[in-house]
Amino acid sequence: MYYVAKVEDVVRIPPERFGEPLETVASELVRSKYEGLIFPELGIIVAVSNVKVSEVGRIVPGDGATYHDVVFDALAFLPVIQEVVEGEIVEITDFGAFMRLGPIDGLIHVSQVMDDYLVYDKRRGALMGRESNRILQEGDLVRARIVTVSLSSRGVKVGLTMRQPFLGALNWIEEDLKKMEEKVK
Repeated sequence: MYYVAKVEDVVRIPPERFGEPLETVASELVRSKYEGLIFPELGIIVAVSNVKVSEVGRIVPGDGATYHDVVFDALAFLPVIQEVVEGEIVEITDFGAFMRLGPIDGLIHVSQVMDDYLVYDKRRGALMGRESNRILQEGDLVRARIVTVSLSSRGVKVGLTMRQPFLGALNWIEEDLKKMEEKVK
């Protein structure tokens, strides 16, 4: 889930940057400090915007820099368990498929791809259902549900499943919906 969080911090303005506009320097420093980092309480900080810096700073003895309070908006991505997400398959391996979820990739283990015995075709880079003849390969657009999330400062691990109704490759879902409509007629 993407969301915007209001964050407050203090930014250190080094003396060599005193001649530059305060807003510009503070924005650069906040962006370099936060963007791309992972915070367990916020998630992955994708972008920083609307940086507001206090014009009045503080001086710390022994340090020639000034310290200013800043408030900014942080666009964050935080995967939520049970959330249904759509994305593209970016890699297929013998143990599963990796799905792009915005700034990260999540794993769909082979046991969570479909209710069928799967065969991995290394040459083709695909997972194939033995009875259903369904194929999952790189570039497929899929819908999955987040079932596990491990979020730490070292990284994010997301586990996904497609073994529920109306989850899987989007073309599979369309096929299933057509079959249901034909049964109703």
